[in-house]
Amino acid sequence: MALLEAGRVCIKKFGRDAGERAVITKIIDAKRVSIVTATRLKERSVNIRHLEFLVEKIDPTSKEQLAKALEVEASKLKGL
Repeated sequence: MALLEAGRVCIKKFGRDAGERAVITKIIDAKRVSIVTATRLKERSVNIRHLEFLVEKIDPTSKEQLAKALEVEASKLKGL
């Protein structure tokens, strides 16, 4: 099971979103990934050491699955 892959659900360990669920949307390089969290529904780059990976994996292009994983309404995901 590869932990570092697009669609992996994780928990943000540090920063403003600490404790929030996040979804990896794309891999930038070996140390950085792009994520989306429920608090800030904007895609941004983070260091992988700031994430705790979960077993759960979704399709990051599906707004319904993304909304369910982040526990927000699908209508709030318009900009993604």
